[in-house]
Amino acid sequence: MNRPGSDDSPVRSTGPTRTDEGDADEQSGVVGNERLTALAGAALLVLIVVELVTMPNLRSLMSAHVFVGLLLAGPLAVKLGSTGYRFFRYYTKNPAYRRKGPPRLALRVLAPLLVAVTLVLVGSGIGLLLTGPIQPGPVLALHAISAVLWLPVIAIHVFAYVWREPRLIADDWRQQPIEQAPGRGIRLGVNLGALVGVLIVAFLMYPLASPWIAWITTTGDPPGQAFFIVGSVAAVLALLATRPLRWR
Repeated sequence: MNRPGSDDSPVRSTGPTRTDEGDADEQSGVVGNERLTALAGAALLVLIVVELVTMPNLRSLMSAHVFVGLLLAGPLAVKLGSTGYRFFRYYTKNPAYRRKGPPRLALRVLAPLLVAVTLVLVGSGIGLLLTGPIQPGPVLALHAISAVLWLPVIAIHVFAYVWREPRLIADDWRQQPIEQAPGRGIRLGVNLGALVGVLIVAFLMYPLASPWIAWITTTGDPPGQAFFIVGSVAAVLALLATRPLRWR
């Protein structure tokens, strides 16, 4: 239970939240950046859930696993861009971003690991399409290990932020939101454009999945289920240890 007057949100303010008229544009930019990140995060969450559903049953869902995995690259690029921009503005001492404050220390420490493991996971998945199943080399092991490491890290991240996403997205579509942030159409267009772009790429690259689909139907039990179980157990333990739902 939160103490009265305490601030347990994942993002902590480092100064006064009021701005004069000269800072209004910069403040709206901070709010717009936050809403852009939330919209990209929501798209990512939907795709991640679908991808996780495919993992225990790769024999029959390999095609969906590959296709959705390719789609992840679009909203991932948007979210990395928006959070990277916020990181840059904060550490270059922009007043509005300094007032907004950084994420909690635990999430700042976790962020580089999350970015690194996510890029390795998505990159190795794309790499496997290029190598094929006959001689995947170390890329297959890298993909499997990164998936196991990624599950507990993404679980902490999602449970720390997911409760804020609906409010941020809804605020962008209210007639009179509490905080003004022009550019709603641009934010929606950026996210839709990223999804359309990777959708085209996914259709173009999908034929590369055919050898993997043929391979997995003729081999023994695919390892996806075992890695999913190990990763899920690690995710539950990570959530119990960190209890990120307290960070609100």
